[in-house]
Amino acid sequence: MKRKLGVLLLVLIIGLLAACGNKDKIEEKDQATEELKPLEVEFIVPEKADLGEKIQLKAVVTYGEEKVKDADEVKFEYWESGKQGESTMVESTNNDDGSYTTEVTFDHDGVYEMYAHTTAKSMHTMPKKSITIGDGASATHEEEHQDHAEGHDHGHNEGLSMHFMKPGAIKANQETELAVHLQLDNEPLTNARVRYEIYKAGSEKHDWVNTEEGATGEYKASHSFNLDGTHTIVIHVENDSGLHEHEEHLVEISK
Repeated sequence: MKRKLGVLLLVLIIGLLAACGNKDKIEEKDQATEELKPLEVEFIVPEKADLGEKIQLKAVVTYGEEKVKDADEVKFEYWESGKQGESTMVESTNNDDGSYTTEVTFDHDGVYEMYAHTTAKSMHTMPKKSITIGDGASATHEEEHQDHAEGHDHGHNEGLSMHFMKPGAIKANQETELAVHLQLDNEPLTNARVRYEIYKAGSEKHDWVNTEEGATGEYKASHSFNLDGTHTIVIHVENDSGLHEHEEHLVEISK
């Protein structure tokens, strides 16, 4: 009789353990499903504005159906078309309702492009918009921009956006974080192979630095520049779908 009771208790214990295990697996599955919600940003910008007019840039951030009121970072970057190297980055104001805003003005006519750089829920996205100020770009400017584009085309895959977070002051022999945000067809580009090729003008030595993907679509690495002066950073991007693109940036290194 005691032996039968012992066997029965053993069966009950095994059953309880199995039930707990299945419950944990279900909870893990539910959690994984929850983590797959998309991070979306509605970037609201007027199509046209007058010269000197105060313009509101607005990003409404959602995670699934939930408004994100605590995004890690929302910044707006804008530049005159064809002059991204002279872009301006501005912080946003968190309105505590899932929206993030700032106000900007432009001092001359032209067509301006802009990103809403958004990091939240361990993901990064950067929707792009454009705005025409005053009469927009002149015909001469359009022709110059077209010539510039044709002369400096790196053959970017259509829909691919690279945003290199150029560091501020960089000193020789100090670790510097390098980061680039990638999007393809307005979606974060994940699981890419991203490397920085770094060299000083006139030098035969090229350093190759592998990156790691942190937030979705964000690739980071650290590098110490041994020499001061002007260096070229070439960002190489590849993936298993045949993507192979690159983009060059110049940085100044001080002693």
